[in-house]
Amino acid sequence: MQRSTRIKLKMGVALGLALLAMVVILQNVEPLTVQLLFVTVTMPRAALLALTLLIGMVIGALVTLAYRRR
Repeated sequence: MQRSTRIKLKMGVALGLALLAMVVILQNVEPLTVQLLFVTVTMPRAALLALTLLIGMVIGALVTLAYRRR
């Protein structure tokens, strides 16, 4: 498989997963109370899902950068 084909495939999969994540996030708008250590926060479930997705993406990017520097 050529490099450009692999890149297009990866981009297509990433776009599909991003769209799926957005659908799941937008369907979960009811409020939710979250307790983290000593802090209690009430936020829409969509915000919690989006925040969790963002944190996962940042961790994934940092791990990828760490392995590329080796």
